[in-house]
Amino acid sequence: MSVEGKIVLITGGAQGIGKQIALDFAKKKAKLILFDVSQEALEATQKELLSFTECSFFKVDVTNSQQVDEAVNKIIDKFTKIDIVVNNAGITRDKLSLRLSENDWDLVLGVNLKGAFLCSKACTKYMIKQRSGKIINISSIIGIVGNAGQANYSASKAGLIGLTKSLAKEVGSRGICVNAVAPGYIQTKMTEVLPEKVKQEMLKRIPLNRLGSAEDVANAVLFLASKGADYITGQVIVVDGGMI
Repeated sequence: MSVEGKIVLITGGAQGIGKQIALDFAKKKAKLILFDVSQEALEATQKELLSFTECSFFKVDVTNSQQVDEAVNKIIDKFTKIDIVVNNAGITRDKLSLRLSENDWDLVLGVNLKGAFLCSKACTKYMIKQRSGKIINISSIIGIVGNAGQANYSASKAGLIGLTKSLAKEVGSRGICVNAVAPGYIQTKMTEVLPEKVKQEMLKRIPLNRLGSAEDVANAVLFLASKGADYITGQVIVVDGGMI
């Protein structure tokens, strides 16, 4: 799964699963560019990654087309191309639908879905000229099966699957592959603090009998980014231990 020397853009790349994806790419000697809204997290993550590879970052709100376009243009000015885009930036605002505010809806759909659209659009025009590229969208099993209290999140992640399949059909003739990864329950700071009883109930639903790790997700992303996945496009790789 060689990605050495590839120019890789990762949104939400300074924290959580995005940071693990960035770390795995860095160990494979890809050249990284991170987008995130936290300057502090970006600076801290860059320090970690620089011990492995070249790493740049931009403080970018992915819902802002001007910020996205300006940052992507700067990447092209420096590297002349973008090989791989990982649309990972995402947020949650969980509430039952009757209590869900319009702002909660707009925020989640904005970051999770519109952000992926804007970043893909900004990068695709250069990938089309290159006649090559990989776009990998981080969806969720919640976008496939739904979940009470997460109507906004589920809608955004389901929309991301639709975006993936449609964009794959639009740009496939130019040598660009577009796929999605749909993680299940992943070990994070949020799941660490759950009561033991809740964790056990979650585990009962997972045939592999463990929560996933951020590295499990990163491995799937690395595969889709590699030459080994050059004939895979428009697909959703579910990383959930067999849960759904």
